[in-house]
Amino acid sequence: MTRTLHSNEMPISLPLVRRLVDAQFPQWANEPLRPLAATGSTNLNFRLGEDKLVRLPRQPGGGEAIAREAAWTPHIAEHLSQKVPRFLGLGVPQHGYPEPWAITRWLYGTHPATDSSDLQLAVDLADTIIALRRVPVVRVSGLRHYRGGPLVRYDKQMRRDIEACRQIKELDLDLTLAEEVWQHAMALPEGGTRSWYHGDLVAENLLTEDGRLTGILDFGGAGIGDPTVDLHGAWELFDQHARQAFRERLAVSEAEWLRARAWALAIALSTFTYYWQTMPMRVQDRLAMARNVLADARKDARPSG
Repeated sequence: MTRTLHSNEMPISLPLVRRLVDAQFPQWANEPLRPLAATGSTNLNFRLGEDKLVRLPRQPGGGEAIAREAAWTPHIAEHLSQKVPRFLGLGVPQHGYPEPWAITRWLYGTHPATDSSDLQLAVDLADTIIALRRVPVVRVSGLRHYRGGPLVRYDKQMRRDIEACRQIKELDLDLTLAEEVWQHAMALPEGGTRSWYHGDLVAENLLTEDGRLTGILDFGGAGIGDPTVDLHGAWELFDQHARQAFRERLAVSEAEWLRARAWALAIALSTFTYYWQTMPMRVQDRLAMARNVLADARKDARPSG
């Protein structure tokens, strides 16, 4: 049985998904359907046949992200060398399920390891971010996500998360240092550029084959704004050496790098406060992220010479 993650989560069962697929996409009615062992926090995912994925939002209103993703991933995909989910059909509310849902093409590959020394992945991810920033910015409404806004707008939430993390007895993290890193980030200049960003380029949304980055998943949080947040996965994915290669490939400013580091810390701590009991694998990945952020901060604080 799939674990409930949200207080307002909608009931989704395999029989329900089967009825939805058979009623709205009868051409695939005879194909086997099975739930995935690992599924996301935003959508429940089911594999349909060998080459399709059924995605249903877990919470009310989640269909809006499905619709946005279906509308804009073709535009983004034209400019990326990696594969992205291709929408094969958009489902509508039926059989008591109240949200739009989708069927996409299955993407093959494996998720990369965290805290790795993979220099090729560091270069591939940096090049993907560069390509994403070059996607033509179009006039669009409804895409601005909070991760594309100024970091300072997240200040109150971050301070709440720090205090909530202090209540997690099992969390072995220097939260005093975390607060110092965040406080320093509040004084950094904000970015002046606006471009497309993915918003969640971490291990669970990346696919690799034969040592190369080949797929990018989940564009539901994509938007147009400050793209700094797309660097935050470097503290989860890479060790210090690979992270430096990633930074050099991007040639970002010191201010952008430190803003990205603050985003990494904020996203990690929000995971601990919300998913500590329900998504242990995600928590482990974000622990790697947070620990690498704090290790970098300690290194920066050491006297030179």
